[in-house]
Amino acid sequence: MEFGIFVQGYVGRRAETDPLAEHKALMEETEYVIQADRSGFKYAWATEHHFLEQYSHLSASDVYLGYLAHATERIHLGAGIFNPLAPVNHPVKLAEKAAMLDHLSGGRFEFGTGRGAGSHEILGFLPGITDMDHTRELWEETIAEFPKMWLQDEYEGFQGKHWSLPPRKVLPKPYGKSHPAMWYAAGSPSSYAMAGRKGLGVLGFSVQKVSDMAWALESYRTAVRDAEPVGGYVNDNVMVTTTAICAETHDEAVRVAATGGLNYLQSLVFRYHDTFPRPEGIPAWPELIPEYTPEVIELLIAEELLICGDPDEVLTQCRRWEDAGADQLVFGLPAGIPYEATMNTVKLIGERVIPAIDTDPVHRTTRFRNAADG
Repeated sequence: MEFGIFVQGYVGRRAETDPLAEHKALMEETEYVIQADRSGFKYAWATEHHFLEQYSHLSASDVYLGYLAHATERIHLGAGIFNPLAPVNHPVKLAEKAAMLDHLSGGRFEFGTGRGAGSHEILGFLPGITDMDHTRELWEETIAEFPKMWLQDEYEGFQGKHWSLPPRKVLPKPYGKSHPAMWYAAGSPSSYAMAGRKGLGVLGFSVQKVSDMAWALESYRTAVRDAEPVGGYVNDNVMVTTTAICAETHDEAVRVAATGGLNYLQSLVFRYHDTFPRPEGIPAWPELIPEYTPEVIELLIAEELLICGDPDEVLTQCRRWEDAGADQLVFGLPAGIPYEATMNTVKLIGERVIPAIDTDPVHRTTRFRNAADG
């Protein structure tokens, strides 16, 4: 199993008292990625969100990833996601940006797509539309066109319902003979299966407990066996996310978690991600989830909803995901946790956890891509 982190420009309540909170958040998360590169993590995923105040101010992730391509050496840099819906981003311009990032990173770019976080974000780009299901049609129309733009000397052009282009040379072409690995942000079992049929890797950003993910993983594995890939190769790959806090002792990790304002982060998740199932008892915004006590943190650990503890405990918790069949475990660094504690989490996991599980120096997606290059 491989490891990664994802960043999203979480500002949180700091903005209420610090006029530089937005800038500090973006710069701190940049340093987390640079440290993850040094600590042996294989992937860093950057979100693309719009209009999500406090929750995510990382809207221009193409610019952000371009900087990280120069600031890092080995870590793969993923779009988690680039939104390919034509009213949000013109597909040709996304293909160009992806290929440029592929060059700047030396082939380390990962092309993740999806349909957006929720109605507040995406329907802002779709005047007159009130149903998020409409976005499926836009995504389905577009996804198979990216490999054609990358691999055809002159792209044959496209005439669709939502966008069109006459034949043109889409430049630059990606780095190497093939193209970046393609991924889809999925939540439901049907989405996992759909991604598998299309030969796409899955970005599992909806955080669930290990045992509740088994059905989704099996749904994907069944579908990907008979994949008809939209791209040049099958990216047989499931990434799952969770939150992680690692400290020298169990008690210190729990203390950090209990004082980090994680309840506010979770309240924002359910404020904006209205496509996520809302568990019973979760209050509607602006009412907040109650603050987490050490007892609540211990319960979240026991319920496999939070990775938290000393390095040995975190290793045991990560192995549950490995045993469940995850190919990549990505940590949403616990936004709101102090900078020093977050950097300590990255360093400790890099020193004590990753070497015990990920012993292969070659990225899984690199193997798939190299095979396609011939």
